[in-house]
Amino acid sequence: MALTIGVDVGGTKIAYGVVDEHGAIIERGQRLSPAGSPEKMALTIADAVTELAARHTVEAVGIGAAGFVDETRSIIRFAPNLAWREEPLREKVAELVGLPVVVENDANAMAWGEYRFGAGRGESHVVCVTVGTGIGGGIVLGGQLYRGRWGMGAELGHMQAVPGGRPCGCGNNGCWERYASGSSLLMEARNNAEADPEGAAHLLRLGGSVEGIQGEHVTEAARQGDRVALAAFESLAVWLAQGLADMAAILDPGCFIIGGGVSGAADLFVDRVREEFAARLTGRGHRPLAEIRVAEMGPAAGLVGAGDLARLR
Repeated sequence: MALTIGVDVGGTKIAYGVVDEHGAIIERGQRLSPAGSPEKMALTIADAVTELAARHTVEAVGIGAAGFVDETRSIIRFAPNLAWREEPLREKVAELVGLPVVVENDANAMAWGEYRFGAGRGESHVVCVTVGTGIGGGIVLGGQLYRGRWGMGAELGHMQAVPGGRPCGCGNNGCWERYASGSSLLMEARNNAEADPEGAAHLLRLGGSVEGIQGEHVTEAARQGDRVALAAFESLAVWLAQGLADMAAILDPGCFIIGGGVSGAADLFVDRVREEFAARLTGRGHRPLAEIRVAEMGPAAGLVGAGDLARLR
């Protein structure tokens, strides 16, 4: 059985595990992420790999990293929440562990994991949208991970949804993630709770104040029928559907997969996304509807996807 090691690097933690050819995790671990030091990061990843390689015969290592990874899948050009700038991560880790290493964007790795072993099974054309603090994603076309000419494709959250709209952390304005992410859901709920405190009774009781409202409060209040919380999810659904319809016009996938932290509340919005997507799709009524599915693998998708991409290097 061919085994690899998958590593999922985030701003606060590093998850890692041994992955078999069927996407099963044989052994896993987790360490704190030394986000401020590229040297310590490489050493921490290498230590984790060495720990697992001492107990398992592995053939390669895949690293999913939150940042722009170059077309050779070796250099991290830029990472917004980590201290990587033109960081030769593949070379550093490979030298330390003595194994072939592949570096991939973390959302691409997650999308590949879902495509191969999760909600995307059976489809050759898949767009995975991760809805969390922002929006990330990955694209598989014809069974191949689409990375773009320079390795920086599928930054789905930064399509412009509203010209001159809300400022985005990327430096532009009106990006899709400013209207269809967990952050936008929270902003919508807080703004509307301030304007309509009677309709936000459950929400305000949970949060204690407008400023105290958190994402989990919006979900809980919506499940209790809170008018403002439900309206926030309605807005999220409409904006998500519009973005998916726009991507369908360009990519024509067989299915979309919605993942990320907000997908844990998919029961509150995914049916509305499907309805609005069908109503907004170009050529509607004269083309097949792409399925909209909820991610199945949870936090393991990135780790598994990175390990599988290492096998396919």
